[in-house]
Amino acid sequence: MNTRLMEHDRDEAAAFIARMDGDNWTDIDEAALQAWFDENPVRRGLLLRMQAEWMTLDTGPAPAERSTPQTQANDDEDNAPQSWLSRRWNRRGLMAGAAASAAALYLTFGVAAAPSNYETRVGEIRRLPLADGSVMTMNSGSQLTVNLEKEARRVELARGEAWFEVAKDTTRPFLVAAGDIQVRAIGTAFSVRRRETGVEVLVTEGVVEMTSRLGNGLRLTLRAGERAMLSANALMDYKTDQASGVDRALAWRSGMIDLDGTTLSGAAAEFNRYNRRQIVIADTTIASEQFDGLFRVNDPEGFSEAVKASLDVSVDMSDPYTIRIHR
Repeated sequence: MNTRLMEHDRDEAAAFIARMDGDNWTDIDEAALQAWFDENPVRRGLLLRMQAEWMTLDTGPAPAERSTPQTQANDDEDNAPQSWLSRRWNRRGLMAGAAASAAALYLTFGVAAAPSNYETRVGEIRRLPLADGSVMTMNSGSQLTVNLEKEARRVELARGEAWFEVAKDTTRPFLVAAGDIQVRAIGTAFSVRRRETGVEVLVTEGVVEMTSRLGNGLRLTLRAGERAMLSANALMDYKTDQASGVDRALAWRSGMIDLDGTTLSGAAAEFNRYNRRQIVIADTTIASEQFDGLFRVNDPEGFSEAVKASLDVSVDMSDPYTIRIHR
């Protein structure tokens, strides 16, 4: 790797971030940034990492400056902008250190990186840039390990679901292992979800290949707009021309659940992925009723009220930990 070129990219990334943090970001700046990305896709990952370093510098007032809610309520409003400007100036003053730190981290990962473990809590959706320029978005209650090696970029999905925007690198395939299934990509966008019966893959861009890790020859190629469920020994489900369905299934990336003819039991299971307060379908006669709608992942109460109005059912919210729906 050309260290001098890397330092040049780091300096340019720092300049872009500093302008973004100001008040004068223009369409011309945006066009220049996109052109900078187009020259070298790896720069996108570098910029994201440096942005993360930049944001962590804004830690708020020092302990001695912290005030109670009552004190804050009594503060003169004219003092707030000055305080914010001071913190922003501190970030600007520390930018060189942040840039060097981010670039050093990137250089380390670019050569060889120790595996990194990531986990999301219930209700947490997390977007993470990787050192190769790829970006992954983890769904609620997920756990995975990333290992960026010289020969390949490897992800081990232990549980849950993640969506990957893969930076193109023909010399290092992007491999996601989930149990007995492996998904291989070069430069594409796709999601992998571990279910009880198998592994589900949805492709939003490019082409991926699903294979069984048991060496039984089970293999499937998926293109944009296709989805499939594969177990170690069998193809469980395969759908083509599903672009709109794939987008709906991945609405969680924006914090939403998009239901389109989903059974009530299936919808309840989706909401239960994101919330500690669980929806219980207490009457099996309504479990197969179908439901449409777009809801926030953290609003099981709103969904239950909509079900009540649409299906003429009863909803019991007296328990803070459960919502019971029944006739």
